[in-house]
Amino acid sequence: MAEAGHRLGQLLMRAGIITERQLNDALEVHKATGSPLGRVLVDLGYATQGAILSVMAAQIGIEYIDFSARKPTPDAVAAVPRDLAERYTLMPVQIVDGELVVAMADPQNVLALDDLRIITGHEIKPAISTKDDIISAIEEYYKVAEQTELDAGTPVEELDESDLEQLTDVTSDAPIVKLVNYIINKAVADRASDIHIEPQETDMRVRFRVDGVLHEVMRSPKAVQSSIISRFKIMAEMDIAESRRPQDGHCAVTIGGHQIDFRVSSLPTVYGERVVLRILRKDAILLELKDLGFLPDALGRFESSFRKPYGAILVTGPTGSGKSTSLYAAVNVLNSPDRHILTAEDPVEYRLPGVNQCQINTKSGLTFARALRSFLRCSPDIILVGEIRDQETAQIAIESALTGHLVLSTLHTNDAAGAVTRLVEMGVEPFLVSSALDCVLAQRLCRRLCTECKEEYSPSSKALIDAGFPEDNLPDSIYKAVGCKKCGNTGYRGRMGVHEVLLLSEEISRLTVAEATAEEIKKVAIADGMRTLKQDGLEKVRMGQTSVEEVLRVIV
Repeated sequence: MAEAGHRLGQLLMRAGIITERQLNDALEVHKATGSPLGRVLVDLGYATQGAILSVMAAQIGIEYIDFSARKPTPDAVAAVPRDLAERYTLMPVQIVDGELVVAMADPQNVLALDDLRIITGHEIKPAISTKDDIISAIEEYYKVAEQTELDAGTPVEELDESDLEQLTDVTSDAPIVKLVNYIINKAVADRASDIHIEPQETDMRVRFRVDGVLHEVMRSPKAVQSSIISRFKIMAEMDIAESRRPQDGHCAVTIGGHQIDFRVSSLPTVYGERVVLRILRKDAILLELKDLGFLPDALGRFESSFRKPYGAILVTGPTGSGKSTSLYAAVNVLNSPDRHILTAEDPVEYRLPGVNQCQINTKSGLTFARALRSFLRCSPDIILVGEIRDQETAQIAIESALTGHLVLSTLHTNDAAGAVTRLVEMGVEPFLVSSALDCVLAQRLCRRLCTECKEEYSPSSKALIDAGFPEDNLPDSIYKAVGCKKCGNTGYRGRMGVHEVLLLSEEISRLTVAEATAEEIKKVAIADGMRTLKQDGLEKVRMGQTSVEEVLRVIV
């Protein structure tokens, strides 16, 4: 016994985990008390149980699992029932080439290995981890699947084809349901905005978009691809018999007592149907303007515009830049019992209490232009148009702003000045644009630095000037992304807006009528006090809210 303990001590010392002096101290206590040397080392604080296990595992040729560095995959978790994991103190980690890697407190438990082999249908590759780490992992990774309840219809009962009945049976199996539940719940827990289910040539990839950036989460065997995709389609009440054309659907999921809506889209690809779920968080529409990252002067300029009783306000930027969120935040400010607010949206993603929202349906002939015409006969005070896509919609929106209505809408342009010239290019008369348009808000979304791990540093003056800081007002220091457990080792957590607010002054109105270029309009707007997107972003770098690299990533 003493010889075995001494041999363990030598192994730990060679691995650099303990020093010779620490080993001698521990051996003295070991001889005096009879306690195992490993327990003595842990009690003295010289080594952790995990470090000792890792050395022992290497010595006997077995893998040690550190759950802080290696996360169990959803397909592995779904393959093993929780009661079995708790009974034998084990945690499924990963399925590799049909072999299930399982972290066990006792990897020599033959009974557990046999049960796993029979229940999962996989060959088992045992690994080792500490009992406490396994119990914590069971609680963390099994909890998410169990909290999910699906509120979706199952129109499969209407289908009579035997192959579809068989597919429905497969997608109702507990492992598939648990895997889909796990993917959904993990996405919500990770603050993802989208879930991408992507068939590949030899397997299926799952990615989450978190803070605007896609991250690969897992890969599943090709054999379960059709079952998983069909499960998502069943939830969204889509036709699982149709796989040759795109489809759209909707489903609601209750997680932890809170209902979360999902917009589901499918698209045929060469390797199978690709499914994307957009997570519609109801708390997004409750945000106030001050929560969106506005600097005080930009917020003041924007608010001074939408507080007016009439005029047109446009929010511009690429897809996914938070345009709708900014419009909803403004509508929340304006929403009161004495105002009649009408919206035309495609689709209506969020329900706004007290607001009359209209869902665009081009198949039935309800376009943005037709909805706007109908709105004008309903005596509204405020009109929100989801997007100006064509000349007819632009014309009616501008004319509505001229006849005493406050019109809010979005447009796809690179900057605020470009929106002015874009309306003219769409066929709206320049004098109408100059008279009706009151404000253009251009924006992007950039990631916030993680407050737990961001690191202050002092770059060279040349680097700061090259980034865009004014030479006569360089910051002494700024922050950069590092990465920690809280932010998923990205260095960023959450997003905020970068804004450019253009107010139409008399000079800009004259330039609009004269059909000046966007660059000429931009120069006058800057002279009038407009801070550009890049300047706004760099000011947030100066304030320690984001990094130079992130600002340059989103603003080209």
